[in-house]
Amino acid sequence: MTETLQGKHIVVTGGTGALGAAVVGKLLADGAICHVPNAHAAAPTHFPFTADDRVRLAHNVDLADPAKVDAFYDSVPDLWASIHLAGGFAGAPVEKIESASFAEMMDTNARTAFLCCRAAVRSMLGSATAGRIVNVTARAGLDPRRGAGMVAYAASKAAVAAMTVAMAEELKHKGILVNAIAPSTLDTPANRADMPDADVTKWVSLEAAAEAIAYLASPANLAMSGTLVPLYGRA
Repeated sequence: MTETLQGKHIVVTGGTGALGAAVVGKLLADGAICHVPNAHAAAPTHFPFTADDRVRLAHNVDLADPAKVDAFYDSVPDLWASIHLAGGFAGAPVEKIESASFAEMMDTNARTAFLCCRAAVRSMLGSATAGRIVNVTARAGLDPRRGAGMVAYAASKAAVAAMTVAMAEELKHKGILVNAIAPSTLDTPANRADMPDADVTKWVSLEAAAEAIAYLASPANLAMSGTLVPLYGRA
């Protein structure tokens, strides 16, 4: 067991999803206590850690609602790290993207990340904790040419990347380290179903992504901040 995370309180948004479950599992193995906000009234049946005494599920938390986000973070004691996996994907030709669809992508990916980062920073500053924040951007967020056919998604993930670097610069004298991973395609059941003919050996495994996230969120990360880590696998 990695002792550096023993007993540390870590928020994992999107923790009931495919990547979220892998990250929560890794953090639990490393001794952490995971606080997982859930938008619904109950955890999804596929979430494997519902009964784990080191997983604190909070239901009916809308991550796009500032008041609910703040209330959730206020309930987390001694926050050490905040990991923001919640988000969504939508692809369409630019001429077919409705204004509402663009706004939804920005809300789902950029706004939720901002609100959770803000709440986490407030908590860490309030307790004088030199903690860790980890966001998730995407390859298209770092290389917009990869965003053809998914302009709204690429823009929202580029916003997450920009926020990550700007916050890291702003908080560097406070000791709070802010980073993001930028995966290409993750090897999830949903992606396999959506792309049945793809070469999945080129995709990034959930275990590899969870390892990278856990390192960035841990005290073992002594100085890395403002880094957008490309996780491209063999793509």
